[in-house]
Amino acid sequence: MTSIAPASAVPTTAPAPSAIPPETIEGWYTLHQIFRIDARQRELLRGAGDTLGGAVFAPRANENDAGWSAAARLIGSTGDVMFVHFRPTLDGLGEAQRTVAASPWMRALQPMYSFLSVTESGLYYMTSQLAKATEARGGEIGDAEYVADRRARLEAELANAHTRRRLYPPRPTSMPYVCFYPMSKRRAPEQNWYALPLSERNRLMREHGLTGRKYAGRVQQVITGAIGFDAWEWGVTLFAGDPLEFKRLVTEMRFDEASAHYAEFGPFYVGKLAGLDEVLAE
Repeated sequence: MTSIAPASAVPTTAPAPSAIPPETIEGWYTLHQIFRIDARQRELLRGAGDTLGGAVFAPRANENDAGWSAAARLIGSTGDVMFVHFRPTLDGLGEAQRTVAASPWMRALQPMYSFLSVTESGLYYMTSQLAKATEARGGEIGDAEYVADRRARLEAELANAHTRRRLYPPRPTSMPYVCFYPMSKRRAPEQNWYALPLSERNRLMREHGLTGRKYAGRVQQVITGAIGFDAWEWGVTLFAGDPLEFKRLVTEMRFDEASAHYAEFGPFYVGKLAGLDEVLAE
């Protein structure tokens, strides 16, 4: 799915520094679904994993290209079950959603919440460097040299293994615990993220990212962009072998300046991944 925006998508007049959005690269479309189990319909849940809808969640050989789905039993939540789907296209995501929805056992699940987004790598540093280089040569955002430089940098970023892991996250086979929450950047009069200069947003996000890197190997983070898809602007999905890592990571990140001044958080959903039959069992 990943592609580089054409030159026509690049602004042809120089915007103010605070109006320059970060470059982003997108990967898989993502859907989070939260359900409550209707106790009166529990009998329908038996053998769910053997159905066509249940097969959606089974590991497949081509998941690196085709995406994957997972089910989790929620703990301490208003919901009982969370489904997470990753697919290369929005149509493919819709097909997975419809296949699961058509299963008879879905009549035992009451929808509580859903979140549509796409895996995203926000390139604040690259965008800031592009702007500085353009200013240094006396050019303008969107001129021919800017477009060529931008394309070269994006192609290099796409070849980076770390970036590709963010865009196409592997199934977390050794990290069964999952935490999901939506979030947005604050737009209050005195705390407006979108009014900050690009250089300041780059500094704040760099510091924020350094905190997350300390948890590499202990937490797999999947950041998804939802601007234009949902009321919240981003989704954060965390996988870990120890659920206490969620508390440690989120606590530390809240002390980062980017979060302390500019982050708004939605509800948190925490649970454990398992096979569909196990997730739906009594």
